[in-house]
Amino acid sequence: MILGISITEWVGYLASVALIISFMMKNVRTLRIINSMGAILFVIYGVMLAISWPIIITNVFILLANIYYLYFKKNTI
Repeated sequence: MILGISITEWVGYLASVALIISFMMKNVRTLRIINSMGAILFVIYGVMLAISWPIIITNVFILLANIYYLYFKKNTI
């Protein structure tokens, strides 16, 4: 525990911060990259919560959508 907050909570807070920062980006590519990092952290967070499927499933979908647009639809970004 750091400052009375568990590692699991820190991962959740870090994921939230990444998500918030991503939506402040003007460049869509940068938004998707930072948002993907947040989604990965949320998947880790969902696993750390003794497998929270709603968090995991939602963020895996977001991550896959970001990967699709970053790598397969490059010219639309």
